[in-house]
Amino acid sequence: MKMSRYIFIGMLLGFTLYKSEAVSWFRIYEMFHFQNFHMFGIIGSAIAVGILLVQMIKMMELKNVDGTKIVIRDKNKSIPRYLIGGFIFGLGWAIAGACPAPMFILLGAGYTVFVVYLLAAMTGTFVYGLLRKKLPH
Repeated sequence: MKMSRYIFIGMLLGFTLYKSEAVSWFRIYEMFHFQNFHMFGIIGSAIAVGILLVQMIKMMELKNVDGTKIVIRDKNKSIPRYLIGGFIFGLGWAIAGACPAPMFILLGAGYTVFVVYLLAAMTGTFVYGLLRKKLPH
């Protein structure tokens, strides 16, 4: 029963992303061709909200559901890891026409071809897990 609220929030997020056309291949295509501001607006507002929420968590010293203080550690500043990782992520996003979360939404919307992309994404995650210790972090 405790998990039902998270499932509900996930369904609400999926519904919102679907209705806002954030999972539309056409919108993603427009974004990668710099033809429309739609996706940049969604992504930019998500980044702004994320920055504000993280700062609020840090300033207000909020606690999680177990009562433990939430600690957000600073990331290592390493340009190659973000450039290489961002390139690989963006390339996969451009080829698939969707980033990982919308794959589930599009699959739920009846686009069964995303089973192939979902399997490829899970395989990539598995391979990363195998190679993780050998990669620059």
